[in-house]
Amino acid sequence: MPVTPSALVCWIGRTDLEAANGNTKVGLGPIAQAIDALPFDEVHLMSNFQKAETVAFVSWIKARTKARVATHNRKLSGPTEFGEIYEAVVSVISEVRDTGKKAIDLTFHLSPGTPAMAAVWILLAKTKFPAQLIESSQAAGVRKVIIPFAIAADFLPDLLRQPDQELERLMQGMSPAAPEFGAIVHRSTAMKRVVAKARRVAPRSVSVLLEGESGTGKELFARAIHRASPRRERTFIVVNCGAIPSEMVEAELFGYEKGAFTGAVTSRVGYFEAADKGTLFLDEIGELPRPAQVKLLRVLQEGEVTRLGSTQPRTIDVRIISATNRNLAAEVGNGGFREDLFYRLAVAVIQLPPLRDRSGDLGLLVDSLLSVINTESRNEPGFVEKKLSAGARNLLVRHSWPGNVRELMNTLRRAAVWTAGATISEEDVRDALLPSNARDGNSYQPPGRSIEEGIDLPRLLGEISARYIRDAMAVAQDNKSKAAKLLGLSNYQTLNNWMKKYGVRS
Repeated sequence: MPVTPSALVCWIGRTDLEAANGNTKVGLGPIAQAIDALPFDEVHLMSNFQKAETVAFVSWIKARTKARVATHNRKLSGPTEFGEIYEAVVSVISEVRDTGKKAIDLTFHLSPGTPAMAAVWILLAKTKFPAQLIESSQAAGVRKVIIPFAIAADFLPDLLRQPDQELERLMQGMSPAAPEFGAIVHRSTAMKRVVAKARRVAPRSVSVLLEGESGTGKELFARAIHRASPRRERTFIVVNCGAIPSEMVEAELFGYEKGAFTGAVTSRVGYFEAADKGTLFLDEIGELPRPAQVKLLRVLQEGEVTRLGSTQPRTIDVRIISATNRNLAAEVGNGGFREDLFYRLAVAVIQLPPLRDRSGDLGLLVDSLLSVINTESRNEPGFVEKKLSAGARNLLVRHSWPGNVRELMNTLRRAAVWTAGATISEEDVRDALLPSNARDGNSYQPPGRSIEEGIDLPRLLGEISARYIRDAMAVAQDNKSKAAKLLGLSNYQTLNNWMKKYGVRS
């Protein structure tokens, strides 16, 4: 009967590094103690340390064991970030189990790393990935840890309720809750951070730049910031900079006098004057032509606007919230956007995460948006309130949503239309999903300019690669080995390298 291979999986801790560097006060360190005391066929070491430190430690460990030693570098924003730790550990264990073995005996080491890391090992050992737990110390050596499930069920919630210190810091001094912030459906850590930042900046009159992919809710955030500000009773005006013809941008933004140009039969107030004492939301600010950028900068610097055809400046008091689906800092670097204007607009920069990075939010959004659709459709002829079948919900949750919340909302609307009865089926959702070549950003799109004008080929290749990597991960349900096969890559390690290169989060 074949013997099931055994694997030790753990984080590298600071004590382990000190032991490898010859600090005799710490002894061998938890990891070396474990591999000396217990037989393992494989040792999988997770590291959040610098590459040089990790490589030196792994070399030291390899000299102590005949087991196959693998390194899994996982960058964390902090060693106590529970959500990030959980995602990193799940991805590594999935890789360990996807190496072609029929079964593998897992052992998780609780001693190296932080209490948050230990909590994750306990959680996974008792739920998703049954495993043996061990701990070690200089005094007691290596021993197995027995935690009955009932104790884990009581113990873990307390660990999970430990405050996110950074989030708590952000929430200090924020504005009172506004109704619009309540309308931002979320429970993920990523969105909690974004909402906390938005609420904190709301009562201040500084300019805010919202960056994020199309469909991530930039206008919703802009309205929420306005409603939570002292200007809440004043005007909130939305301007889509990309929808204004280039020759009309100045007239629309700053206004004009009668006779200022052909067709100007009356004087007209521009958006800046109309938003006086209120908030002006400049959506797609990256589309603004360079000449208009110069005049916009002057308006922001002087606090005055001069209509076309006039020499009389008018004093204005307008808060600017701008938004873009571009990387404006990169646009500044390649000359597409004025640096001085960027720094005027980007006093407070808030990055809205795409839906694929909002772990735990998708199910909430599906229910919330379907409820909105049911409410909106209630008075339509023959309306039947819709609910989702299990298959339909699973298909929605597995989809990558390159168009983010907007694509999700429109898909649910179409599915509701195609469904004659009360239950939206999996087939109804499949019919409602747009073909891949029609989805926003889901497949290759021409650069939109001729080769004579010049194109940024490395950037385009990077965008295309990132999109297909995300699609493959969604289809493979985050199984990296399967995703690598779909992409024609040799193995999951190669996929990991590509994901790091193109900034795709696992």
